[in-house]
Amino acid sequence: MTLVDQRLGIIFGIFAVLLGAAALKAGHMGLIQGGGLSHAATSQQQDTQPVFARRGAIVDRNGVALATSEPADDVSATPYLVEKPVAASAKLAPLLGVDEAELIKKLSVRGGGDGSGFAFLARRVPTSVSDQITALGLAGIDVTPGSRRTYPHGALAAQLLGTVNIDGEGNFGLEHSSDKALRGEDGERVSVRNGEGRAIEVRDTRTAIPGATMALTLDAEIQDRTEQVLEQVGRDFSPKGASAIVMDPRDGSVLAMANWPKIDANDVGKASADALQNRAVGYTYEPGSTFKAITVAAALEDGLVTPGTKFNLPPTIKLYDREIGESHARGWVTLDTRGILAQSSNVGAIKIGQRLGAKRFDQWVRRFGFGSKTGSGLYGEEQGLALDLKNYSGSSMGNLPIGHGHLVTPIQLASAYGAIANGGVLRTPRVIDAVNGQAQPRKGARRVISSRTAYEVRNMLKGVFAPGGTASEVSVPGYELAGKTGTANKLNTATGEYSDQDYVASFVGFAPADNPKLLVSVLVDEPRGAIYGGEVAAPAFGKIASFALPYLRIPPK
Repeated sequence: MTLVDQRLGIIFGIFAVLLGAAALKAGHMGLIQGGGLSHAATSQQQDTQPVFARRGAIVDRNGVALATSEPADDVSATPYLVEKPVAASAKLAPLLGVDEAELIKKLSVRGGGDGSGFAFLARRVPTSVSDQITALGLAGIDVTPGSRRTYPHGALAAQLLGTVNIDGEGNFGLEHSSDKALRGEDGERVSVRNGEGRAIEVRDTRTAIPGATMALTLDAEIQDRTEQVLEQVGRDFSPKGASAIVMDPRDGSVLAMANWPKIDANDVGKASADALQNRAVGYTYEPGSTFKAITVAAALEDGLVTPGTKFNLPPTIKLYDREIGESHARGWVTLDTRGILAQSSNVGAIKIGQRLGAKRFDQWVRRFGFGSKTGSGLYGEEQGLALDLKNYSGSSMGNLPIGHGHLVTPIQLASAYGAIANGGVLRTPRVIDAVNGQAQPRKGARRVISSRTAYEVRNMLKGVFAPGGTASEVSVPGYELAGKTGTANKLNTATGEYSDQDYVASFVGFAPADNPKLLVSVLVDEPRGAIYGGEVAAPAFGKIASFALPYLRIPPK
């Protein structure tokens, strides 16, 4: 064999070895690594992203938008497709308003990307910004259409409406309790890319279904005026908080549900936890004298008193270890049932409660819905506290008939007074009127007192506005009013004693008195400078009613 032949043999052998090695490598990749490499190749050519459904709008009874969704996009990245992370970050950071160094980390796999193949750079950015990002034509940077929640009127009904989080999920309020209907169903989008990472095909594999439009019973004009009145109460009395409910007692429709202090629904991060609460449904308190109308209604219905039944009342009344007097000291006096309500006599209401007795009184408390949620379905609604009959003490029938010893919510008390106003039927408060144009079914209504008893109580509650009544300074020209003031010491939970500084002032009333079409409830928590419901809450009722009655074209009477 010649030297040339030997060299050719060696070269051939080397090629044979290399060819064999290549074959083995190919076999290994095909048989063992094939699945993983195939997935990697596919993931570089195709990716799947969610298409967020547009959230349904919330409007008032006249179609005024209270919560809407406007176009806003999500900006994301596929890090391993971004060719120059530093250069890309320099262009994107100013547009997104984010730190450039943090952006580099997200775009660079080596610099800190998690290798998942997906990273959000910004959520819910305005389309004016996302359009600029698209125009940059950066490989590996994607813009996914979406929307962001806005509240056109800022603070209007903010605690009732609630807000959503960055993922479009309801945080609290109606946005939370009605999240399923409002959110709709997200879709899915597939993007196919070329070797440079640029999309060459985009298709929706599942179409997003928009959320439902929700029409409320609220009236934006009445809501706005009610909030203005509460704001004035805040300036005048510097309370811890306040709330008001405006309702049509004929069907339980809530026309306004306001809270103070206000919060901006477009920027709730600045609000305190207390300010976020919808006090109208979530605040529990001892109702004080507003509960006397319930005590009287029960005794009338049971035939134990009439409006003209007279009581000879001492200055104070003693039950076991407790002596209870009036809010203002007086001597002996004779008052009928009508006068007891008009002058808000504690001793008189206790005397009426004693005629009912503990067992029957407890039954009436529950019959009017106290101790249970109203069924409104509103976020954060509390059930209050109705003392169990077995836990009554010797002095309980001195406390309970005058509104101490149990806890109610403003919506419970408004509903109970609604039954007095509408002829004796307790109705579930309504806030949602229609969803996608479909009227919502009216929830349960049940008779709690006769129409005659309701009429008699309404007639007696007119006296609260008459000379000598606890709200005699309040009037709405052309309209006859009926209602009840309430003033209750707050219980100091630390000491177990009632405060001599902190009070809840309240008022519930309706008009026109003989045929009520409007009911207004006002609660003011820890007012300063004045404490009585007749001074603090009743004037607020008058201002709200003065606007709402003519606005709703309710004829004077």
